[in-house]
Amino acid sequence: MAGKSIDTMLTDKKRKYILVGLVAFSVLLTSLSFYFYQAFFSPNVLIDSDEPAVLNIPKGSTFSQVRQELLDREIVNEVVTFSFVAKVMNYSEGGVKPGHYVIEPKLSNKELITILRSGRQTPVNITFNNIRLKKELADKITSTLEMGKDDFLSVIQDEAFVEKYGFNSQTIMAMFIPNTYEVYWTISPLELFERMYKEYERYWTEERLAKAEAIQMTPLEVATLASIVQSETNKADERPIVAGVYINRLERGIPLQADPTLLFALKDFTIKRVLNVHKEVESPYNTYKYAGLPPGPIVLPEISSLNAVLNFQTHNYLYFCAKEDFSGYHSFATNLRDHMINARRYQNALNAAKIFK
Repeated sequence: MAGKSIDTMLTDKKRKYILVGLVAFSVLLTSLSFYFYQAFFSPNVLIDSDEPAVLNIPKGSTFSQVRQELLDREIVNEVVTFSFVAKVMNYSEGGVKPGHYVIEPKLSNKELITILRSGRQTPVNITFNNIRLKKELADKITSTLEMGKDDFLSVIQDEAFVEKYGFNSQTIMAMFIPNTYEVYWTISPLELFERMYKEYERYWTEERLAKAEAIQMTPLEVATLASIVQSETNKADERPIVAGVYINRLERGIPLQADPTLLFALKDFTIKRVLNVHKEVESPYNTYKYAGLPPGPIVLPEISSLNAVLNFQTHNYLYFCAKEDFSGYHSFATNLRDHMINARRYQNALNAAKIFK
């Protein structure tokens, strides 16, 4: 039997090399395809968790810092594939966007990077109430935000700035209506101020402005009176009655004689029993010394308090005093004699409870 020619043998050998090369390339291509698929589409976020994670990325953060945070907090399971996909998707070079991100479990690298690269952050809630002073407001309103409290405080203390919006250093607090609002974590101090001003304007509808005008008050005066009403009673159903008392006194030129204004003037909110010595404090907020409304709110008035003034109850009461049962409700009187009787009952209750200051 004649042997194969040398040319034939070389051709067969070449075919074998080509076949082996094709098989190797196919295996490599399959492996690379599998790696790419795994890297891009397989779950790589919070693999062992059923709860989302919160990731805050401050302004100026680098990709390395974001990656380290994800790794340290075990949000990302496998950091090599994350880095690879971030590189391919142009997130690792100049694609980092600050924000507050809520990251759901079982996301793939592609899904996570898509969220982070787009800057699609989740809003946060800001809630504030029972605030008397600007520093308290700045501290509370920025507690869930990236900005520092001093940054916001400098805005609301800027006399020239707040005047552009119709306020001054004593009335600016009236602009902030206690509630819960959604904002972005990265909101700037000026943007937050603008947002609160829009909420203030949203409250003061034409109907409410007409009601304020009917009692010959500006919105700022309504807010000031509402702050006193709110400080006098935490019972929402009683506030329209208390508001009616003060409106009656204002119409008659009688000093308001509101104890909470003395506490504000003294900046001592621990006082539980107002004494005659407290009534001597020299301050425009001393409504025992000076008739009319004080220069501005003594606490941020809630919507229920603002509404209580605008929809005050019409009656003839000129006086009220806390009830002796410490229920939080008040006894009302149309004349000084009845009021003194009510006041004596309450003072006796304070003495019995050993509350002397």
